[in-house]
Amino acid sequence: MEFNYVAMGQRIKKARKEKRLTQEQLAELCDLSTAHIGHVERGSRALSIETLVKIAMVLEISTDYILLDIVTDKDMNFEKITVAIGEYPQEHIDRFYNIIKILADNIERI
Repeated sequence: MEFNYVAMGQRIKKARKEKRLTQEQLAELCDLSTAHIGHVERGSRALSIETLVKIAMVLEISTDYILLDIVTDKDMNFEKITVAIGEYPQEHIDRFYNIIKILADNIERI
């Protein structure tokens, strides 16, 4: 299977813009150079797995979406949760996570 790096770059650029990040900001958050982000977005440089994961995590998108333009129901649910907890302080987000973890660990008993 061959990957379309130009299309991957376009999906990354679209997600970056939706997050209202500049290339410089994304580069800083991913510990990459701005030039490297530019190459990735233009599709002129292949992504390492490490770079792919960093970008996906910062942009809160799945690697499946970047690689293959696939958005799953699971991805959509994660996005809904992310929007719901939105701008809460980190302490509250940690509590939400702990509650979700408890629910997940006990789902068969609920």
